[in-house]
Amino acid sequence: MSIITAIYPGTFDPLTFGHLDVIERASALFGKIIVSAAISTSKNTLLSIEERVDIIKASVSHIKNCEVVTFDGLLVDHAKSKNASVIIRGLRAISDFEYEFQMALTNRKIAGNIETVFLMPSEKFSFISSTLVREIARYGGDVKDFVPEEAAKVIKEKFGKN
Repeated sequence: MSIITAIYPGTFDPLTFGHLDVIERASALFGKIIVSAAISTSKNTLLSIEERVDIIKASVSHIKNCEVVTFDGLLVDHAKSKNASVIIRGLRAISDFEYEFQMALTNRKIAGNIETVFLMPSEKFSFISSTLVREIARYGGDVKDFVPEEAAKVIKEKFGKN
C-alpha cells in the first residue's frame, strides 16, 4: 500500500489549538501531512507569512510525518505539485459546512482525483477561531488558552499586551 499524502491548507492567522488538533488527527490517518499556509489571501492577515510558518513549524515539531510549506494559487494545483491525493478541511460548526462543501465540490470538479476529507477538532477546541483569537488580542486579552505558546508570544509582541 502506498503512502497517502494529505494537504491541510489555511491562512493560520494565527494557528490555534483547533488547527493543531486537526493536524494531529490527520497525521494519524495519513502517511504524510503537509500543512500549507496561504501566501496570497483576500484576508487582511495580522501575521506575516514568515511568522505564520515559524509558528506552525514550532507547533508541529513533535509530528514526525508533518511538513510545513507555503502556497499561492489554486489549492488543487498545489496539491498536485506535492503529490497529495487528499485535502484536509476542518469543520467546527454547521456554519462552516456550506462554504467547505461548496469548495470541496469545486475542487472535485477541477481535480477529480483529489478527495476532500473533513475532520472535526475535539469539542474542547470547536469554538476557537483565528478571528476570535485576533479580536481577544486586539483588546488586550490573554490568548494562551487558544493558541500554541509560540503563537501567543508573537501575538503578544504584535500588540505589546497580554
